[in-house]
Amino acid sequence: MQTINKTSGLLIFLSFIFAIYSYFIDENFKIISVVFIWSAAFLLFFSLNKRKLLIILLILSFFAFLVNLYNDYKIDYKKAFDVNLYLLILLVAVSFLKLIATPRKDKNEELPNGKKSFLKTYFSVHLFGSVINLSALLIVADKMYKKAKLSPSQIVLLTRSFSSDAYWSPFFVAFAAASTYAPNLNTLYIISFGLFLAFFAFLITYFEAKKKFNLDNFYGYPLSFGTLYIPIILAILVLVSNYFYKDAKTIVLISFFAFLLTVIILPIKKGFINSFIILKNYILNEMPKMRSEISLFLVAGLFGIILGSILSGVGFKFPFEVFDYKVASFMLFIFIILSFIGIHPIISISVLGDFFIGVNDTLLAMTFLMAWATTVSTSPISGLNLTLSSRYLCDAKEVFKLNIFYAVKIYFICVLFLYLMDSFL
Repeated sequence: MQTINKTSGLLIFLSFIFAIYSYFIDENFKIISVVFIWSAAFLLFFSLNKRKLLIILLILSFFAFLVNLYNDYKIDYKKAFDVNLYLLILLVAVSFLKLIATPRKDKNEELPNGKKSFLKTYFSVHLFGSVINLSALLIVADKMYKKAKLSPSQIVLLTRSFSSDAYWSPFFVAFAAASTYAPNLNTLYIISFGLFLAFFAFLITYFEAKKKFNLDNFYGYPLSFGTLYIPIILAILVLVSNYFYKDAKTIVLISFFAFLLTVIILPIKKGFINSFIILKNYILNEMPKMRSEISLFLVAGLFGIILGSILSGVGFKFPFEVFDYKVASFMLFIFIILSFIGIHPIISISVLGDFFIGVNDTLLAMTFLMAWATTVSTSPISGLNLTLSSRYLCDAKEVFKLNIFYAVKIYFICVLFLYLMDSFL
């Protein structure tokens, strides 16, 4: 099993390298990247703890393939296997940032408490989570959990501060999904509107927490903000590159510079020999731990394209002529409901994304991000809540109850922002 894991980690890394090389230098190498990432997913499939959803998607994909074959509907096989490749490349690249951007752990074992601790901990998880994703939440939650079982107020803070990153962070996998299916989005508009949304999510959370819980007794774990220079440098590099190469995909630029910064900064911090050992260990032992995300995104993309071929073959069309805020709001509602019954946003986006050709990509992308951010904190089957359940023994039903009314409130805020974005654009 260890050999399989290490082989898979190497395949994931090589897939990342060939994807970047094919994008900037020779597109013919993209097929190698696709073969490597699917090979890694196959090797890791049998070590997945929860395979039910993937098996269902694969079975449905097979039957959808037969329907296409029987009716002679055209399938874009290339797209079916590589549609979510760059989404996964971003996931891999950003994971490297953990090696250089992980906040310094506080040596003081006594957890700070009170309202200031709530605020500092919230923004710690939010800002670091926007760059190193779930790792930031785990650092904070591990520290809290050492002292006692996570309290309702701590669960509220962790789920909402982390999930609201999806509204705006270009380093979040949600952003990669949005830009995959809405490639002509305006990044500046998305980040600007998304930051405002994240701020409203914070206000709702803070005033709700003040009302429900006694924040004077809140115990948090603020992180040091000393390493936030890394995402700032990364953002500048991406913005400058985008200025000179306007057609370059933002997610590919982020992926390239995230890895480049890692291989430059890590030797400065750890030395060349230690850096090589750290990178080798990370590639062979840590990368295979992304097995769930890699498998889900690949299979969801495959299922989406094959099912989309059937819908195209039968002449399916959405019952609207203009994609405006009303349609976007309705779509957002449907995505949220689907997530509550176990359908991950990436599946919904993969199935429906290709049918929005010619619409306002920025409005569409914002809808995708809203769906992702809103459901991550609330849906019992989201990766975040499954992590809380398995690692910290949180009751999924309790997490749902704590956040369901927050989801309702934030939905109406999202509708308002969709209206403003639609009017503004």
